[in-house]
Amino acid sequence: MEIETRSAKETFRLGEALGRMARPGQVYALTGELGTGKTVLTQGMAAGLGIREPVSSPTFTILQSYEEGRLPFYHFDVYRIGDPEEMEEIGYEDCFYGEGVSLVEWGNLIRELMPSDTIWIFMEKDLEKGFDYRLVRIEGLEYEREELAL
Repeated sequence: MEIETRSAKETFRLGEALGRMARPGQVYALTGELGTGKTVLTQGMAAGLGIREPVSSPTFTILQSYEEGRLPFYHFDVYRIGDPEEMEEIGYEDCFYGEGVSLVEWGNLIRELMPSDTIWIFMEKDLEKGFDYRLVRIEGLEYEREELAL
């Protein structure tokens, strides 16, 4: 599925729709260059799960957990991870294979640890189409675009 967004607000709303439809045990991997909107999409997803507290990238802590929504939300940022063993040290398997929703920014860096049913979200900029334009490609999601109510 490919979705175009033309503002941070639209990217947030896409994440919000994904969060509303998320189910226990789902794992999402976000990939894209710096500045493509991964954190904005993540913030929307958290909002869709009912999380009200501020959500930012856990770049230096790797994992930030949010328990206040309708499902636990585990937000990973593995951009600075040196070795996949660091993921074991923080207990990633409890998150990936638990009852919450996991979202991994830069999931391509730990592809070997990602479950086979991971939902991959690829985000790209195209400055020729505008500064805020994003092409969001989603693979492994069972929903149709219309179900996301965008």
